[in-house]
Amino acid sequence: APTTDTPALSPEEMAEIEKALGEDKGSSARPSGGTSPASPTATNDSGVTPLRLPNAISGGTSFLNLSFILDMAVAAFSSKEPLQGGAHDPTQNGFNLQQLELSIGSVVDPYFRFDSNLVFSQFGVEIEEAYATTLDLPANLQVRAGQFLTRFGRINATHPHAWAFVDQPFIMSRVFGGEGNRGLGVETSWLTPLPWYVEVIGSATDARGEATARSFFGGSNERVLSPLDLQLTGAVKQFFPLSDDLSLLWGLSAATGPNPTGYRNHTSVYGTDVYFKFRPITEQSAHELVLQAEVLYRRRQAPDDLLSDWGGYAQTVWRFSNRWATGVRYEFGTAAKTQEGRVANDPLDPEWISDRHRVSAAVTFWPTEFSRLRLQAATDRVGWRESPDYSAFLALEVVTGAHGAHAF
Repeated sequence: APTTDTPALSPEEMAEIEKALGEDKGSSARPSGGTSPASPTATNDSGVTPLRLPNAISGGTSFLNLSFILDMAVAAFSSKEPLQGGAHDPTQNGFNLQQLELSIGSVVDPYFRFDSNLVFSQFGVEIEEAYATTLDLPANLQVRAGQFLTRFGRINATHPHAWAFVDQPFIMSRVFGGEGNRGLGVETSWLTPLPWYVEVIGSATDARGEATARSFFGGSNERVLSPLDLQLTGAVKQFFPLSDDLSLLWGLSAATGPNPTGYRNHTSVYGTDVYFKFRPITEQSAHELVLQAEVLYRRRQAPDDLLSDWGGYAQTVWRFSNRWATGVRYEFGTAAKTQEGRVANDPLDPEWISDRHRVSAAVTFWPTEFSRLRLQAATDRVGWRESPDYSAFLALEVVTGAHGAHAF
């Protein structure tokens, strides 16, 4: 019969593991009575029983938090060539499998936690994220290493199930790529001892990837020959509780790294983001109003010139009941300009010779916290096309497993 013995841990270490696993306060870290390892009774905060592995490797946890998230959509486009840049966006008329995400997470030991996200599509499987995070460093420090989405801005570090709209803001796919800014590397964050919440983040990642580092080495075959060939990202996150019902998050971000247009040519991206949330917790209400916006400015060294462009998005979402919400999003992006202010011959987007504006409206319905339906329509005014592009999506998302429960 499988054993359940684990190495002796201090009470503090056991408490840390139980907290990270999300066990109920009344549950024990070990099975008791006649409960077998194959039939655990402990559940996490979402009410989902994590998978218990018999004969777990000594020193590691015997629980895994697993979840599957399915995103699919029916789409209709007025254009034969939709300008959808996100890797999880609906891109064709008819049915679209946006993703099937498998999330796996576990506390490894008192010192590390492991998280990964595997994404299945009709064309294959990819490792979206897989990283280890420290749990007990001094001085409010935390380090994670592996492949991860950088914490540039607000939406970049999130997955589609956390988005308020069906598709990705086009400024993110234009600057970073369809998968967002992601790479293999290491990140350090520090929660400062200031009287308000201030977190400082820095990371160094691989600058390659057409869908993850588009403004840097992108899809080129350039290799890392020195630290100058890495992408460096920094961010500052500040949180302000304005009242019991109001909160504000403001961030500043910057990323710099090499691009393939010439020897030691670099790209720099600067951004700011704001997130404002009103939720009347002082009364029995499900109402919630969220305002979110990001602006990005990009400078790229090119042969004999310096190109610059900028863009962003602003959105508001009003949740007016437990199950219903509506939202509006506005996006914009400028053409790349030279130092003299002329429209540049952009090597990344040669067709982008004018400004682009897109407006989207969405209605969301949650049957439960594990599923949602979204109806979204958009008007895309593209300066280099004769007429606007129109689109409509009906999207379905279902979630099962430990990762899925999101409170109303």
